[in-house]
Amino acid sequence: MVSFKNIQNKTLWICISAIFMGLNILMSAKGITVPGGHLYLNDVVICTSALMLDPVAAALIGGLGAFLGDFFFYPKAMFVSLVVHGVQAAVISLIAHKTFNNKKALAGAIGVLTGAVIMVVGYTFGRAWVYSTMAESIVKLPYQILQATVGAVGGWVIVFPLKLGKLFRNHVPVYRHRK
Repeated sequence: MVSFKNIQNKTLWICISAIFMGLNILMSAKGITVPGGHLYLNDVVICTSALMLDPVAAALIGGLGAFLGDFFFYPKAMFVSLVVHGVQAAVISLIAHKTFNNKKALAGAIGVLTGAVIMVVGYTFGRAWVYSTMAESIVKLPYQILQATVGAVGGWVIVFPLKLGKLFRNHVPVYRHRK
């Protein structure tokens, strides 16, 4: 992990972040219909980017990307998404990059599980605030848990077993490990 201050090619950092943010917005556009609701796949993008990028980029991609996705497609929850997904992505990135240096997959798993809890709790209280009733939040709780689980597992599988994280570090000069 590198911080924005240490990145020599800030333009590349911005472009990579913008690509992930665009994917986040795109995945917010249309959900998969499940009985009684929808499953949005933007959490997969948020978890993937948080596992691969620094906390600043992750927070921007998660928070601002989800905010813009909601702004265009479901504006009622956009401020909840800004805070919840921003915090979720930053925490995932911090845990994944600052703990268990010799066991990155374990650190990533702990990060996405923590992020899933943040997302479910944040959206539960956020929905209560938006709809002014906790009952509406409780009704949507199973869908939030499903979305958080799919996002966490999907992001972790893409980065570790499918080795996108390793491929990314090896071929994108901005994110090569420095000692």
